[in-house]
Amino acid sequence: INKQFYILSFDVDNFKYINNFYGFACGDKILRQIYSSVSVWMQPCETAARISGDRFVCFLLDADEERIEALFSAIRNITEENLILHFSAGVYVIKDYDENINLMVDKASVAAQTIKGVLNQHVVYYSKKFDDMTAHNEELKRDLKLAIKNDEFVAFYQPKVDINSGKLVGAEALIRWNHPELGFIYPPLIIQLAKEAHILHKLEHFIFDEAARAVTQMKPETSSEFKVSVNITNESLEWDGIERCIADVVEKYHIPNEWFCLEITEQDALSTSIDIADKIKNLKAKGHKFLIDDFGMGHTSLMYLQTSYFNVVKLDGSLTRDILDNERNSDIIGSIVYLGQSLDFKIIAEYVETREQRDELERLGCNAFQGYLYSKPLKLEDLLVWMEQRKK
Repeated sequence: INKQFYILSFDVDNFKYINNFYGFACGDKILRQIYSSVSVWMQPCETAARISGDRFVCFLLDADEERIEALFSAIRNITEENLILHFSAGVYVIKDYDENINLMVDKASVAAQTIKGVLNQHVVYYSKKFDDMTAHNEELKRDLKLAIKNDEFVAFYQPKVDINSGKLVGAEALIRWNHPELGFIYPPLIIQLAKEAHILHKLEHFIFDEAARAVTQMKPETSSEFKVSVNITNESLEWDGIERCIADVVEKYHIPNEWFCLEITEQDALSTSIDIADKIKNLKAKGHKFLIDDFGMGHTSLMYLQTSYFNVVKLDGSLTRDILDNERNSDIIGSIVYLGQSLDFKIIAEYVETREQRDELERLGCNAFQGYLYSKPLKLEDLLVWMEQRKK
């Protein structure tokens, strides 16, 4: 064989949301449109197939990144519902033609999964580092199971500050894993490993308990508005015991449900199932507030706000970071604030690092913010000292 061939694997980000929100007939139509567009794009000797759900695999002679990006640009707006489709793609360069085809496809798919949710990156090429990463992750999963027994997890809290008064109105609980050899490991990797190791619910119970305990110590020093929020995922909400777990920790520390809030990313919120939506409704009916995190760079965001179960919107950090240099970001934030106010949402900005950013967010009407301008995430004892110093 003299020619070089490639396997391209890609899927539609948050396709579950499209099925849930627009119906399966719409989802099926979009899949047919994607397949038709990809088939037209194929060169002679290339082929494409939909192998499951919204997952497509192509056998290619030309896997130049610009060519693949051009394909995604062409099919990003093919729907009649004004949806903007987003894709994650992995490419595997075929070197051993005796290798099992299923393994080739799996490797391309593994590469694609590494950029799920990464802004402005849609294509990644498989390399040896993914083999090394897989082996390393297996070791970390074994360590993670022991970490719970060995008390290696630490909770940090990042303050939320009212943008007008400067008063402390809440804190976000963030988990860190203090690995004995690697040092601190941060939430995205911890959550992913916990999902793969099937111990996410144990991890959630730890952070729920820590956050509920912490709020009893922070509350006397703060205003009546003060609340602690904990991050959860769709996988968390799929756990049958989550409602009971939250009820238990709230009861254990004798705190009102209103003090204990839950944050879920826009990406997860957009792909919630009916069962998950019912759990959100149940928890909200008990008084728990829900925050939609990383909001503003996803799919049909503004329309989704009108049909969701959320009380607070947290702006995507990429909007905040570039707010002074990118007029489009200011326009997006202004639109979110305008709709949020009309629907009685509060708007929180993350990653606020300068007074100039804070002033612009205040001008646009944001209610509160988090960021290094006021404080990095702190351990509970350090946060209590920080709170005491602010009173002076």
